[in-house]
Amino acid sequence: MKRNMRQWVEGLKQAPVKKAMPILSFPSIQLLDIGVRDLISDSDLQAKGMKAIADRTDSCASVSMMDLSVEAEAFGSTIRFSDDEVPTVIGHMIENAEQVEQLEIPKVGTGRTGLYIEALEKACRLITDRPVLAGVIGPFSLAGRLLDVSEAMLYCYDDPDSKVTRFLVDYIKAYRAVGASGVVIAEPLAGLLTPTLNEEFSVAYVREIVEQVQTDEFAVIYHNCGGGTPKMVDEIMTIGAMAYHFGNAIDMVEMVKMIPSDTVVMGNIDPAGLFKNGTPESVREATLHLLEQCRTYSNFVISSGCDIPPLSSWENIDAFFQAVADFYQAKTT
Repeated sequence: MKRNMRQWVEGLKQAPVKKAMPILSFPSIQLLDIGVRDLISDSDLQAKGMKAIADRTDSCASVSMMDLSVEAEAFGSTIRFSDDEVPTVIGHMIENAEQVEQLEIPKVGTGRTGLYIEALEKACRLITDRPVLAGVIGPFSLAGRLLDVSEAMLYCYDDPDSKVTRFLVDYIKAYRAVGASGVVIAEPLAGLLTPTLNEEFSVAYVREIVEQVQTDEFAVIYHNCGGGTPKMVDEIMTIGAMAYHFGNAIDMVEMVKMIPSDTVVMGNIDPAGLFKNGTPESVREATLHLLEQCRTYSNFVISSGCDIPPLSSWENIDAFFQAVADFYQAKTT
């Protein structure tokens, strides 16, 4: 379903009662009674899982799986799979400058990329009451999964970053073509960089992606969960994304103060510490506390700090949404 995403983002700021937008997909395995292996291998199950979550939660958007291994796998990386954990990249496939030079850009559809695009297309047909967003890895984080992130290899980043950026542009455009309303670009590795290096090796390439894929009907949401992110705000704000999403390693209250008031900022309830290992009471307390702290910022939308783990308690997830609903009901009465 086509919608004007700039108007949607503007609506997030203006709405007196705001809906949450956690990065929530993998816990669908519990609703479908399947394992992670099943989910990542079947486009029908992925679409059904997204629909099941949309039916259960009052989120402002539906976000597909934030599987940060799928793009690296397309380039040839080895992936470890399990039934209860998100897939992970094993080792590095590039060890020297010669291999960087020889790195080939895969076609969209290689590995599981075709299956994930197919799943998103099916989800768009099932979920029509809210935007459906794809999830992809950022260019620097993808480069870091392909080669050993060391000082010696920094001199070679221009080539892999450029190559992975070209792939990511085509990959995101494929999501756009099948009906996605936008994409969440996760760039966690950039949080380890200094502001100067972040601008050179991450922001410049993410900006290029945004320029090529973002339209009025297709939004880019930038995600960075690194602890050093507050020092990079000036550089990050030049990306041009429609919204920005930050992880729980930072103080969200301090971050929202640094974000322009006309820019939507999202975050950052701890996915592992609270959604997975907390209790309904601790999730509720943390959610209400953060909402209260950010009460005066109309551009703030509460979310998880990052992707919510597959085996996170649904009692905790439900408690999060109930806390959001209760907060805004009390605020408007």
